[in-house]
Amino acid sequence: MLDIYLKGFIVTISLIVAIGAQNAYILKLGLLKQYVLLAVSLCILFDFILISLGVFGLGYFIQGNQLLINIIAIIGIVFLCVYAILSFKSALKNESLQIDGNVKTNPIKQVITLILVFTFLNPHTYLDTILLIGGIGANIENGLKIYFLLGAVSASAIWFFSLGFGARFLIPLFKKPITWKLLDISIGFLMLFIAYSLKDLIVY
Repeated sequence: MLDIYLKGFIVTISLIVAIGAQNAYILKLGLLKQYVLLAVSLCILFDFILISLGVFGLGYFIQGNQLLINIIAIIGIVFLCVYAILSFKSALKNESLQIDGNVKTNPIKQVITLILVFTFLNPHTYLDTILLIGGIGANIENGLKIYFLLGAVSASAIWFFSLGFGARFLIPLFKKPITWKLLDISIGFLMLFIAYSLKDLIVY
């Protein structure tokens, strides 16, 4: 059982540590100390739901449906390229996020909406949680699937809590506008790299 738990943990943590759109937003909320617990909890909940769907059967369905995989991959490439462009545009601006007591707090509805968008309108989320993590978990004996799922969710929880609440230790660094620019540029290139990697999923 422990080995199944660790397998779920290691597979999940290896896939979610990359700074993607969702992770970058959690990092920014953590730096600004705004709705961190809410945002982190939503991300963990959504990971639990999506990974559960994959582990308990949907991963098999997606693996056997190449047309669906092609559609998800194409949408993912477009989404990631658009987000990369937005990140580069943000890096070119002279504006920077201010981290102090006078910063304007984002409305809670906006935070929830963006978490939903970055989670459910990003096809790469489905590829990671349902297809990759869920696909691996789906091959485990039924009675042991729950331990794989617990390992996966533990990895998700540790990562998002570390990202959201650990971000405040980086505040002195991110008070410099150049740091935000470098973050936006890095995110942009990462999004392009992920988009490029998705082409391998497409089968004509």
